[in-house]
Amino acid sequence: MNKTARWIVTLFFAVGLAPLALAQGGAPPAQAGAPPRRIAPPPGMFMAPPPPHGTVENYQPVTNDMLLHPSPDDWLMYSRTYDAWRYSPLKQIDKKNVKDLRMAWALGLPSGTTETIPIVHNGVMYTIVPGGNVMAIDATNGNIIWEYVRQYKERQLGSSERTKTIAIYKDMVYFTAPDGYVVALDAATGKVKWETYKTDTQNTSGALVVDGNVISGGTCGKGRESCFIEADNADTGEKAWRFYIVPGPGDPGYDSWGGADTTNDTASTWGLPGTFDPARDVLYWGTANPSPYERLARHNGNPDGTSRFAPADLYSNCTLALDPHTGKLYWYYQHLPADDWDTDHTHERTLVREKYDPDPKAVKWYNTTVPRGSMHDVAAMVGESGIMFVLDRNDGKFLWAEPIPFDASPNMAISNIDEKTGRTEINWDVVMKHPGDHHVICYWNGRSYWPTAYDPVTNSLYTGYVDNCLDMTANNTSGLRHGVLRPGHPADSIAGIAKVNLSTGEMTRFATGMSPGTGSILATAGGLIFHGDINRRFSAYDAATGKELWYSLLGGPISVSTITYAVNGTQYVSVITGDNLAEPVLSRQSGVDLIRGQNTIYTFALPAK
Repeated sequence: MNKTARWIVTLFFAVGLAPLALAQGGAPPAQAGAPPRRIAPPPGMFMAPPPPHGTVENYQPVTNDMLLHPSPDDWLMYSRTYDAWRYSPLKQIDKKNVKDLRMAWALGLPSGTTETIPIVHNGVMYTIVPGGNVMAIDATNGNIIWEYVRQYKERQLGSSERTKTIAIYKDMVYFTAPDGYVVALDAATGKVKWETYKTDTQNTSGALVVDGNVISGGTCGKGRESCFIEADNADTGEKAWRFYIVPGPGDPGYDSWGGADTTNDTASTWGLPGTFDPARDVLYWGTANPSPYERLARHNGNPDGTSRFAPADLYSNCTLALDPHTGKLYWYYQHLPADDWDTDHTHERTLVREKYDPDPKAVKWYNTTVPRGSMHDVAAMVGESGIMFVLDRNDGKFLWAEPIPFDASPNMAISNIDEKTGRTEINWDVVMKHPGDHHVICYWNGRSYWPTAYDPVTNSLYTGYVDNCLDMTANNTSGLRHGVLRPGHPADSIAGIAKVNLSTGEMTRFATGMSPGTGSILATAGGLIFHGDINRRFSAYDAATGKELWYSLLGGPISVSTITYAVNGTQYVSVITGDNLAEPVLSRQSGVDLIRGQNTIYTFALPAK
């Protein structure tokens, strides 16, 4: 789609044609007592499309201190801050006035996959767009300032681009492109300053800048040599270090593979980037499942070719604590030993200081050697296995874990966690022991690459969930597999948001219904939680009670993306709709009819006084 066409899409929203399209697409009627739909833009949106190669005026370089202590107005990394809270101190939009939220601008995007999260600096939004390109956009009106269009040797790489986020530092924006390159763009002009080739990885993750290094993960290519976390010098692109996820003979961790030839085995970091603790100067990064998926395939047809207990097939499904300057491993914790089903434990780790006080009624496993009431700097994460873990980030000590969203299935990936050591045990009852074995494993992709949020006021982590399981038949490779709803799931609510107190583990659920979400959670100091679903409903909730306070029906499914920022005293909330890889499966399971091809940035604000 050219820039004129994108401007026309924006113009359609300005003149009110979008509501008609929504009605034709089968939008559900407003519920009784629900707030009105807010989709009409304010006056002043009619403007000509911007020049294709403009310049960001008066660009201010981003310093280390700005990354450590960002302006409340900015959103400088995928979760705003290194600790992955996804919490904004902005509170112009609050529980009382959110009902008045209006669309400020909308920008149509090209067709293709979109799973990205924009960043904002000094009123300029930088985002990856479908097709594998990057845009700088005026964050007050949606005007495109510049666009970097990458020339791919294999065109399909750009069309299937899945990079989750970009990074910014000094005068450069960093894009981990789907053809295996890390690309540094001039933040003011979009021109390439350097690029460096990593490997045949597809770079589905993204970049995080820590103390002058651009650190990124990604999918694997051909074998273990292509599976790593890499740091590149932010100024030059020169490789600083690599940490390989799958060890070879003689490497630390190789013994956990039981003597298997790991040359062609992989374990990636395809999901969200890591998090950083500046006080300890430690980087925390999550890893995904080993591949081929089945133990049978990785261990010469023997499911007991590796341990049933952690550690097994390191460093798959681990939290890794790394030196951000050298890549040295300080410690690891394995959430699932030698996974058999593709239940990733990659994605972000949320860093919080907490009192240890797990409620036995809420928490399934907790460490009995840790004194109650003791304070801990923790790393919390929700795995695709449907289990939430809380670790002490000093040394990786296990604190507690609980199933998300329900402890309602005997077929979880983990059967037990040792109450003293935290050692995890795979659920042997549902491991594929012979080709043709069939099992349903719960949960699976109950939460995936859409990030969580933490609100310090409620002391709670918020995560979207789907009551989803995996139906799998072993074939000695990666199984015949498809997602299914959990047997016995609530008939009227397969999805929602789980609110989990990080001290006690107490969990409440809200926004429950039949429409799963693949959107990011956003928490704000206005006491709000923002989230959207694949049925195009973008909502604001009371962070304390979960009550829906506002919603808007958009043109397509909400896909990851949600952020908030401020320019010239006005707070904006921005979200991207469009196509991602998870939506078709969730559509089939939930019965929601997807509206495809509606890739658009929608941005909301309160009416000007």
